[in-house]
Amino acid sequence: MAEREAGREDRIDAVTICTRNDTHHPIARAFLDRGFHVVCDKPLTTSLEDARDLVRASRAAGRRLFVTYTYSGYPMARLARDLIRAGELGEIRSVAVEYVSQYQAEPGDPADWQNDPALSGPLGVVAGTGTHAFHTAEFVKGLRVEELSADLASLVPGHRLEDHATMHLRFDNGARGHLWNTTIAPGNENGPGFRVHGSGGGLSWHQEHPNRPRFAPTGRQPRILTRGGFETSASADTATRVPAGHPEGYLEAFANLYAEIADLLQPDGAAARGESSCPTVRDGARGVAFMLAALESSRADGRFVRLASVE
Repeated sequence: MAEREAGREDRIDAVTICTRNDTHHPIARAFLDRGFHVVCDKPLTTSLEDARDLVRASRAAGRRLFVTYTYSGYPMARLARDLIRAGELGEIRSVAVEYVSQYQAEPGDPADWQNDPALSGPLGVVAGTGTHAFHTAEFVKGLRVEELSADLASLVPGHRLEDHATMHLRFDNGARGHLWNTTIAPGNENGPGFRVHGSGGGLSWHQEHPNRPRFAPTGRQPRILTRGGFETSASADTATRVPAGHPEGYLEAFANLYAEIADLLQPDGAAARGESSCPTVRDGARGVAFMLAALESSRADGRFVRLASVE
């Protein structure tokens, strides 16, 4: 496809990769090398070497590579980021992030590619949903995880890769945090979320109730913020598609990302004049550095491991 499209006068502008983890790198590289922009599912790759290669290839080709970390497309996740940037929470001290679900609560299916290290890569739940939680932590808080301590386990019979992970996080401003990531929690359908606390207050958000984060300024009554309501932010309003009070969530978040990517790729660079919230190849590569640091830490009985550079 990459070869044939490269020779067409009406060639595509970009390609979306929604295939198995082990195929992301060769497909992305094939299209970048032929001058196409790329939108890729997470995890970006299954090895840090391949992730770094795509960072370099994107730069060399002058093409953009985006990673679909969906939850950065939610209006209220963007509002949370804007409140933190504006100093409403003061100095960030504590961060809790999670992605909890039940889809692997039963014994593993040997035919499932996500249960096969040769196809999924060396990690299971951490690659599948933990990378979402990690990106959300960095996207919303505006901080970088410098090192982590991880305990990974396969707790359900038949699972060849880990299905449960708990981690301690150390951020670049000195804040501490933890990450809980599991696919074996019955009663939890699809639960990414976060809580962040600083000297000026606390803020919490849960994806299954995405339009109403809870904001608690220090020394004042907590209040519920609403999507499309008063006193939000420009980036939250831009990502809002329907009137307040109407359900809006997962599909609209994807639409927000793809619409912004399309704007960024216009010849006149329409969206490039403003700040983009779209996760880039470096964000994807940091996700790979995160999951491999977790694997290294767990194998070393929870020793703290620094995240590797993605350059």
